Amino acid sequence: MKLANRVDNMTPSLTIGISSKVKEMKASGIDVLNISIGEPDFTVPEKAKAYGKESLDDNCTKYDLVPGLKILREEIAKKLKKENNCDYTADEIVVSSGAKNSITNALLAVTNPGDEVLIPKPYWVSYPEIAKIVGAVPKFIDTDKKHGFKLTKEELEAAVTEKSKLLILTNPSNPTGSIYTKEELEDIVDVCSKHNIFILADEIYERICYTGEFTSVASLSEKAKEITITLNGFAKSVAMTGLRLGYTATNRELAKAMSSIQGHIVSHPSLTAQYIGYGALVECEDDINHMVEVYKSRRDMLVKRLDEIEHVGYVQPDGAFYMFIDLSEVAEKYNYKESFSLEFCDEFLNEYKVAGVPGAAFGLDEYMRISYACSEDTFMEAMNRLEAFIKKIFAE
Repeated sequence: MKLANRVDNMTPSLTIGISSKVKEMKASGIDVLNISIGEPDFTVPEKAKAYGKESLDDNCTKYDLVPGLKILREEIAKKLKKENNCDYTADEIVVSSGAKNSITNALLAVTNPGDEVLIPKPYWVSYPEIAKIVGAVPKFIDTDKKHGFKLTKEELEAAVTEKSKLLILTNPSNPTGSIYTKEELEDIVDVCSKHNIFILADEIYERICYTGEFTSVASLSEKAKEITITLNGFAKSVAMTGLRLGYTATNRELAKAMSSIQGHIVSHPSLTAQYIGYGALVECEDDINHMVEVYKSRRDMLVKRLDEIEHVGYVQPDGAFYMFIDLSEVAEKYNYKESFSLEFCDEFLNEYKVAGVPGAAFGLDEYMRISYACSEDTFMEAMNRLEAFIKKIFAE
């Protein structure tokens, strides 16, 4: 019997595939340096975990409100006001089982089959796949490295059609770490407002910002807030990846729609995860700030090391914990058949035991993404092996 067409249309996640291969290699006794996965090497702060433990001791394990615990949504609203200058009330917040769940809820609520979802390149691997799953059409927009691969109003305007329904804007970016300025965001809002296009503002890395100047799209104006779906979560800033806790902030009508959808699909996220998230918001600002300081120090180390390696470039990351490495010069020398980045990263893993993510996963084949959410020894040794690999290619 034939499965649904959406299954055939999906592309398997390269990042998850690489992670699975690394686990298999390690299980076979092979020592692999994994700089591929976007997972903090920190653990959930103890003060936050205590809230989860207490909730279990108090038997808080029964059904609760679909959009999330009231105390958690109220605290999220306070956080958005204090840190992001965004005015939301608790009934405009929907807490979900991770940011992917939040994205799916949002696309189900605002897109119809055939509607275009505008996705600037490079993009996070799951955006186009989630769009296809809900029946929308991913439409990619080329951006320029000289702008840090940030979308410009001219690039956006040129891509808009009568079918365009929603723009996904990642800020800070995965995979580049670039951060939009207030003026750049205002230009994008103007175009989207003019064409009645929603903005899904993925701000899950907003706490990991090294410039001290982060602007949330919804904070720009009432016009911006009305068309913006603010997306955030706890995986990156508080190392809660496996606990699966994300959220959206929107206008009340859209929040109600997403809550109704979620009610039929997952009900609500794990209560234990929600209590831990609540604890993180009320108790763990110092822990978060410490993590950011460590990431910034690692970023600086990595920039200095990459500057010493010939034939590579990179986008200067101002946030998140990724480096998007430009290997276009290497690609000119590398003997590949179909995809440079896939074949380069495959050989890098098999021969040098280093796992990075091919740029093809993000829509740009001459790049590789690495993560520095791992120990300094790991990513610095990985760079030593990258340099050796590149020297070998140019020596052949």
